Amino acid sequence: MLNHRPTIRDHSAEANLFARRAFIGFVFVVTLIGILLHNVYKLQVTEHETYQTRSNDNRIKVIPVAPNRGLIYDRNGIILAENRPVYNLEVIPEDVDDLETALTQVRTLIDISDQQVEEFRKDIRHNRRFKSQILKGRLNEQEVAIFAVNQHKFPGFSIEARLARYYPYGDTLTHALGYVAKLNKKELAELESEGNASNYRATRDIGKLGIEKFYESRLHGVVGSQRVEVNNRGRIIRTLGVEPPQPGEDLVLTMDIGLQQIAQKALEGVRGAIVVLDPKDGGVLAMYSNPSYDPNLFVHGISSKDYRELLNPDRPLINRVTQGRYAPASTVKPHLAILALEEELVTEQTKLWDPGFFQIPNVDHRWRDWKRWGHGHVDVYKAIEESCDTYFYHTAYQLGITKISNFMSQFGFGDLSGIDIHEETSAIMPTTDWKRQRFKENWWPGDTISVGIGQGYWTATPIQIANAVSILVNKGAHRPPHMAQVARHDNEVTQMYTDEKPPVVLKNPDHWRIALEAMHNTVYKTTGTAHKAFKGATYDPAGKTGTAQIVSIAQGEEYDAEKLQERHRDNAIYTGFAPYNDPRIVVAIVVENQGAGSSIAAPIARQLMDYYFATYPSDTEGQ
Repeated sequence: MLNHRPTIRDHSAEANLFARRAFIGFVFVVTLIGILLHNVYKLQVTEHETYQTRSNDNRIKVIPVAPNRGLIYDRNGIILAENRPVYNLEVIPEDVDDLETALTQVRTLIDISDQQVEEFRKDIRHNRRFKSQILKGRLNEQEVAIFAVNQHKFPGFSIEARLARYYPYGDTLTHALGYVAKLNKKELAELESEGNASNYRATRDIGKLGIEKFYESRLHGVVGSQRVEVNNRGRIIRTLGVEPPQPGEDLVLTMDIGLQQIAQKALEGVRGAIVVLDPKDGGVLAMYSNPSYDPNLFVHGISSKDYRELLNPDRPLINRVTQGRYAPASTVKPHLAILALEEELVTEQTKLWDPGFFQIPNVDHRWRDWKRWGHGHVDVYKAIEESCDTYFYHTAYQLGITKISNFMSQFGFGDLSGIDIHEETSAIMPTTDWKRQRFKENWWPGDTISVGIGQGYWTATPIQIANAVSILVNKGAHRPPHMAQVARHDNEVTQMYTDEKPPVVLKNPDHWRIALEAMHNTVYKTTGTAHKAFKGATYDPAGKTGTAQIVSIAQGEEYDAEKLQERHRDNAIYTGFAPYNDPRIVVAIVVENQGAGSSIAAPIARQLMDYYFATYPSDTEGQ
């Protein structure tokens, strides 16, 4: 066997290898330290603010704070819409050891329905357990007292007070004020498209109808915020700062709640509408539609049962003042008389013979006057005072529908009045083109005859009728109706009057006098259709009665209300103003299916005017 000699180690090579490895390791360590120091410098110096902000975002939250909604007052400072505390029974689920047992025990003290419990369970499933959830809202005083005595038995349960809209006059002002209710998805989408969604971060409600909706942007206010520090579970540790919300503006309306209550009482038990205007500026003094409903039902969410009760044939959800379409009947005769005078078809002295009917040449059909035996010789004054239909059949036939439609449109018929609520219809001021589009038929001369007494295809809303009379007493000046008088915020007051529309200009301004004088005679003369209703009045009224036929009566037959269904009977209408020489109030009244305007609607106007002139005996009072 060969003997192997041991290998001699090369210490120099090993030393060089170690040195190279040590140097590489040193460089690697230095590089890592350099990278670490660079990142530390980057985090602590160059990007400090960025990461500080991100860190704050994890521990600091901004909680929106809802503003108080602006209040609404009548012209005399009486509050019509306010914010009242509502007491809710709320629960923080995280603080309750045995929630189901606690719910069972609480229900022995307070009446809580199965539906409310189910809604509560749904809420806690979709929210964090440390957030307070409503178990039962709108507790009464007895429920609050009972729970307060037993609250120590229920950790995590508490009574919380929140502000909610309240309408102290209930159904008296519903169609004027409207109401607020819970925001829905459609409204939220609209707010987002308008860029206003951020202002509703802390708000559950929004104006749905009436003044509440029209002036939502003024009434709502500006949302505030609260900066709080939270822990890793989202629980609030402390408050860092508060930016208070800005409350909404308060609105003062032109309305008088006393006059509104007179209107409500006058329509008790019947369907109808009343509107009262100040012709000097277009301010709405009263606006009532009957039947009405309590808007407070909607504020906290109306039940299915209550809502179904509102869906009845009397249609309480409709604002008859601005959405009710009625034949204006004889209330438009003064305007048509002005047109006949302007077109020189008649003069102040012209007299027409009224045998009790009118016939188109070579046509057998007779358009009958309300007085079977006729009015005899009739001039323009008597035609209005005694409401002679034959006179206006004759003038309408001569005028034609185009002239009538063009002229009456200047008084606002067939158009929105401009009142400051969204719930309004333009009704119908018929034309030849309208009939052709609507019925695919030509306009016949007989159609014009009915229009001559405010019947046929012509429909108008009570607010349009009142506005047309306001233009008449102002001798052409057109001041659109409005309900908001001023908006107040802190010490700032903003006037809310609307601009005037183009006036109605006559070729002969004296024709205003003739129509107004005839309306005065309607009340003043014993033969006038409204004389009996205003007998003994301490002021000087003027007006025009109207009786709108709902169903046609065959030739040779007599109108007999007792033989007709209630909803087929005539509508009673009245429009008027006072005082005659310096009008301060204009009224328009429609009472559905109750008969003649002279006996039904005119006495209501008397009640309204009696109250108004007793309350405001001079121009300066109540302003």
